[in-house]
Amino acid sequence: MRIVRTVQAMVKERAQWTDQVGLVPTMGYLHAGHLSLCQQARAENQMLVVSIFVNPTQFGPHEDLSRYPRDLDRDLDMLKELGADVVFAPPTEEMYPQGFTSYVDLRGPLTEEGEGVSRPSHFRGVATVVLKLCQLVQPHLVYFGQKDAQQVAVISRMVADFNLSVRLRILPIIREADGLAMSSRNNYLDVPSRAAAAVLYRALQAGRAVFDTYPSAAPQAVTRAMIDIVTTEPLARLDYAEVRDPVTFLPLETLRAPALLLIAATIGPARLIDNFVLHADGTWDTGRLITDSIDTLR
Repeated sequence: MRIVRTVQAMVKERAQWTDQVGLVPTMGYLHAGHLSLCQQARAENQMLVVSIFVNPTQFGPHEDLSRYPRDLDRDLDMLKELGADVVFAPPTEEMYPQGFTSYVDLRGPLTEEGEGVSRPSHFRGVATVVLKLCQLVQPHLVYFGQKDAQQVAVISRMVADFNLSVRLRILPIIREADGLAMSSRNNYLDVPSRAAAAVLYRALQAGRAVFDTYPSAAPQAVTRAMIDIVTTEPLARLDYAEVRDPVTFLPLETLRAPALLLIAATIGPARLIDNFVLHADGTWDTGRLITDSIDTLR
């Protein structure tokens, strides 16, 4: 396994490759969700590249950039055991050198609704760093988890708009036994907060039950069911509970599949997000967030 720390070294490394390349972008402090992406990429490509970069441009001024969990040695040990070929782990000044002024700035519901309300500059940073990684690594396939549903929709739009020659692979959320979606930010949770955090999964289940039982109900009935569950947990402070189209991110005016159930809440010291994708065939939470319709964007 080779560890690459500079942009120049990454460009030189990439120039030598002739095999199919799979890229898994991460911010490190890896967990089973990240590893599931790496395992899939390892199985589907001759080369596996994993990036580890805590991207400062996707954090707001009062967010958790300084305390975001980091342990590069631990991550490298995990990736070596998994069989990664290259780990790209640049310092901030490599990705954003002095004088850097160019950003990818998508507009509309994809970036201005949902997470965009609470984190108005977040997706600008996400899209910019993913574009830079795609330019440097030139992967054939890029792997993301469904947990960051809006991020996936944003990146899919960017890939289509810029005619990038990459394919996206969206894989299922990996959950703890009580349903909590795995996240590096779960590390912030103390024992009471960790127990309380499972309320997000219960809320999504309640929204799904309305969707399954009353298919002609208004979307507001789904969100009401989700909100009612979250309000039973005193340690949870709800940010939003919504039902949206998984590709356009427009709110649904009537219930239909595919539907994206979204929820975000602060639990103790951590702000957590989760989602279900409900499909016409009755399946849900399967990772088929946009893979069924991404070709329509091209």
